[in-house]
Amino acid sequence: MKKFAVVAIGGNSLIRDKHHLKVEDQYQEIKKTVKHIVDIIEVGYGVVITHGNGPQVGFIFRRSEIAYEHEGLHFVPLQSCVADTQGAIGYQIQQALDNEFKIRKIEQKAVTVVTQVKVSKQDPGFKNPTKPIGTFCEDEKAKKIAKDHPDWKMVFDAGRGYRRVVPSPKPVEIIEMDMVKELVKSNYSVIAVGGGGIPVIENKDGTLEGVSAVIDKDFASALLARNLKADLLIISTGVDRVCLNFGQENEKALSEITADQAREYMEDGHFAAGSMLPKIQAILWFLQNGGKKAIITKPDNLKQAINGRCGTHIIK
Repeated sequence: MKKFAVVAIGGNSLIRDKHHLKVEDQYQEIKKTVKHIVDIIEVGYGVVITHGNGPQVGFIFRRSEIAYEHEGLHFVPLQSCVADTQGAIGYQIQQALDNEFKIRKIEQKAVTVVTQVKVSKQDPGFKNPTKPIGTFCEDEKAKKIAKDHPDWKMVFDAGRGYRRVVPSPKPVEIIEMDMVKELVKSNYSVIAVGGGGIPVIENKDGTLEGVSAVIDKDFASALLARNLKADLLIISTGVDRVCLNFGQENEKALSEITADQAREYMEDGHFAAGSMLPKIQAILWFLQNGGKKAIITKPDNLKQAINGRCGTHIIK
């Protein structure tokens, strides 16, 4: 039976540097990453691909801010920004995959699923929004935004101005899960839960409603991998391996650790919030809920990593 992996691509990894921010530049980076994903498909893995969207949502939101400031156009709701990036980034990954399959004469097709992810209305993240989005603004502009959008929370960052912060609730349920499973059974390479999924809540009558929030991509990927009973959860990032004492003289790279060791290192403060910490937390959740193994590594090390020659392997 074919082994199966969920591969999570970071949104930042699709942008090489500050000089390569255009959509065309992003596609070039996606093509490079896709070659490495097809490498592991070629050796027998089925894959579902997820991706981040932090910078890309930021770009959409900034365009919305400029249009609001200069032309009085309405802001694009945050959940719509997430949906926009799912379609745009998913399209690029899908096209790059299909082209690579054609080049290598692999009988397979890719498909993107615009994915809603249910969150709880009672999630503590809604009472304490902490995820910053958009650009900084000065006092007068912040007052106008607060007047026009009383449900927004604006916070002051000393020296840089005011910025909007939004909730980041945990994912509870992937709405299109059955569709993803059917596509996987039909041998499609699926792109799903982009940007952590479009956040929705369920009303009393069972209807769904989008909310202004962002879901962590790694937690959503862990939920997806659990639901698919994946053999492997791979989180690609900017480093070859996870390190203790990162950036210090006594830095130590980790090749293989257990979930208990990862938890111990996490509790000792080795993993920074906003970078490695959520990846480790998501992996621990996956392993606690039926997952077997996870790997953290760079995209170009994927084939070496699944063969045990690279990356940090975290086992149950």
